[in-house]
Amino acid sequence: MKILLTGGCGFIGSAVIREFQNMESPTSNMNNSQFNSTHGETNEVSISNPVQIINIDAVTSLPIELAQAAIAPISKNYTFVHADICDAEILRSIFNSQCPDAVMHLAAETHVDHSITSPKRFIDTNIFGTYNLLSEALNYWRDKGEPEQFRFHHVSTDEVYGRLGVVGKFSETSNYDPKNPYSATKAASDHLVRAWHETYGLPVVLSNCSNNYGPFQLPEKLIPKIIACALSGKKIPIYGKGNQKRDWIHVSDHARALIKVLTSGQVGRSYNIGAENELENISLTKQICSILDRLHPAKNSYTNLIEMVEDRPGHDFRYAINPDRIRTELGWKPIIAMEDGLEDTVKWYLANDEWWSPLLQDM
Repeated sequence: MKILLTGGCGFIGSAVIREFQNMESPTSNMNNSQFNSTHGETNEVSISNPVQIINIDAVTSLPIELAQAAIAPISKNYTFVHADICDAEILRSIFNSQCPDAVMHLAAETHVDHSITSPKRFIDTNIFGTYNLLSEALNYWRDKGEPEQFRFHHVSTDEVYGRLGVVGKFSETSNYDPKNPYSATKAASDHLVRAWHETYGLPVVLSNCSNNYGPFQLPEKLIPKIIACALSGKKIPIYGKGNQKRDWIHVSDHARALIKVLTSGQVGRSYNIGAENELENISLTKQICSILDRLHPAKNSYTNLIEMVEDRPGHDFRYAINPDRIRTELGWKPIIAMEDGLEDTVKWYLANDEWWSPLLQDM
């Protein structure tokens, strides 16, 4: 079985590849001839051959050698194609030569601050890149006789829903209300995927996830940025009063959920993925500083480095996911407690400064 995975050198994409590689049997819910498309059912047939991954990534955010380090050890069932999803001809060639059984679409520009200063590349990748991939996937699917087992899994974010008040959680029926160029482009790509299903019949599944954390995340993101600033003796910048709340999930839990959605999700359906770990940014920062004080003590507490800075435009106050659908329909649940995952993440950054320290100039 072949999976065409876009953005596999990214933080979440590489975690998905590692998850496939770590599985003794690549999945217990995958079948060579058929995906489960029946609501509420689970296909417990294990395949004998490993899943083959074709990873398409433009690798724009970090050097290729650091990107590949997140996937190592590379297996014989892994192929890397250094390409941009904005190039329709390359996508067509890959579909025709590799003949994938499924697509997992994770390639995206994701950093909100960058989307505010440079929105065009978010529009190019997240909207036009997704359009190219949908168009080529549809043509390929039709050329192959519209096989029932084919899947196009679009991976998105909870940020498409906008902001929450002090109560309530996002569900799959929440209205879309993006507030910044990043979330607006991801919302647009979600709508395109649904349109390709409703208009052309392309068999799609979608997922929207809360904030991820874990190893191999770029130091421009909040948790690794806190760690990197602290270890470098730099000020730790926190927007506004730091009272923005996020719902956190370990990237390994997210990767397992994505594989579950791909293999067992109902065609045309979306699944919200979250671990129900809500924390204010300032509380999260102090918790990380406390872990660092214990594991890597400095002369003074790392909390002394916290600095409140002007809030960014369009900053959503709160995100929170209601994951009931994926739990009840697909039987998925997170297995990594926030306290354990956060400590393991800090330990990983302490032990792997050779991976993240060259990237500090981009912070």
